[in-house]
Amino acid sequence: MIGMTRKAKIAVSLPADLVRAAKSAVRGGRAPNVSAYVADALEEKVVLDDLKSLLDEMLAETGGPLTRAERTTADRILRGSTSRRR
Repeated sequence: MIGMTRKAKIAVSLPADLVRAAKSAVRGGRAPNVSAYVADALEEKVVLDDLKSLLDEMLAETGGPLTRAERTTADRILRGSTSRRR
């Protein structure tokens, strides 16, 4: 886990529905407590932000965002289909 060796206490304001969802996760055994649930969510956000930064950097080094044709080809490959639609 990212930075979980030391802990810092903070106060945050969250939408009530998110608090209910976090408490429900704890009651359902999906997290030991609300703090752990929130920490896991923040950790995921940090990872996604890091991946986005990496993708942005890679795109900048290789000519920028994909064109529509490149995106279509990539989507087709990722779906496991290399045949072209006609």
